[in-house]
Amino acid sequence: MSRKQVFGTSHVPLSPAVRAGDFVYVSGLVPVKPDGSIVEGGIEPQTRQVLENVKAALALAGATMDDVVKTTVFIEDARDFGGMNKVYGTFFAKEPPARTTVEARLMIDIKVEIEAVAYAPVK
Repeated sequence: MSRKQVFGTSHVPLSPAVRAGDFVYVSGLVPVKPDGSIVEGGIEPQTRQVLENVKAALALAGATMDDVVKTTVFIEDARDFGGMNKVYGTFFAKEPPARTTVEARLMIDIKVEIEAVAYAPVK
């Protein structure tokens, strides 16, 4: 296996996931459904879709949500922290990863973006 493997494709110049040795780096993913449309309905459904997208990107690289050691969450409005956190907790119910949460103006009209780093040793 090469030192770096790219997984997935995007319509912008980034890779959804990159494996570098035993680590998998997942790009900041947004609440976009498989058909390309943005999830409506606020922070909770958007967070759920983003984390499903993270899960799918990890799977491309042979990793799971249990392998995630660090996430960075960007939310458009700090007042949405509670709703985001409620959904986030359902994806990381036990042994949650380290996390940084930042309020930020996002590139498109969305409420949340999440990136992740997973440790998944190559077998």
